[in-house]
Amino acid sequence: MANVHHHSTEPPGPCTYLPEQFSSLEQKLMTDVTPEELGEMLARGWRRFGPVYFRPACLACSECVTLRIPTADFHPNRSQRRARAACAGFRVELAPPRVDAERLALYHAWHGWREHAREWESSELSEREYFLQFAFPHPCARELAWYDDAAEGGPRLIAIGLCDETPGAWSAAYFFFHPDYAHCSLGTANVVKQVEIARARGLSHVYLGYRVQGCASLRYKGHFRPHELLKGSPGPDETPQWIPGQEPAAPSPEE
Repeated sequence: MANVHHHSTEPPGPCTYLPEQFSSLEQKLMTDVTPEELGEMLARGWRRFGPVYFRPACLACSECVTLRIPTADFHPNRSQRRARAACAGFRVELAPPRVDAERLALYHAWHGWREHAREWESSELSEREYFLQFAFPHPCARELAWYDDAAEGGPRLIAIGLCDETPGAWSAAYFFFHPDYAHCSLGTANVVKQVEIARARGLSHVYLGYRVQGCASLRYKGHFRPHELLKGSPGPDETPQWIPGQEPAAPSPEE
């Protein structure tokens, strides 16, 4: 059973997704969260990084909308099929997350590329911080490691997908890849791969986190169809209401 060590809602501050807005997060520092409890939280819009669970609590904005894909109904569109085909030659390993020099170097290569391409703030993520965010022990934690076995010099780690698996659903939490492989649309292929894994395991949904239409880094989630959107921020005793997504289909932005 979950132990809640701290529960707070941060004061509004500048939004990292929409510069003209202010954001706030409801956060819980928790340990001993069971897979069933995490499943209930995902259905109510919560996300997990290590022992920290969070969801938007913004007063003046509701652009962060939790999105999930029904695995039984999902069919990749043409661009998603192309991405899957472009990445079909890569090896994918599913295992518990871990931190090492190779993963840290991959993260920093990816983030540095994003800093230049999208003016992100710099990240000096340390081994300890990587462990706390991405490899903190949890019974649901999973890692999809993508390898290019044909790379010069031998097999090369080219991408990492951090995920959670509950008894009824899968959650895609974070993804990063080496910029040398940006042309392969690895981010799209990673989502398609996780839906395929979840479907094979009999899981009903894949949670993609928050779709933000005004943010290029998060808008792409609405292109995985069909999908469902969560209404509001239901409490633990409220039944979550999920509605079919109605966004018009449009070309996905370049990763």
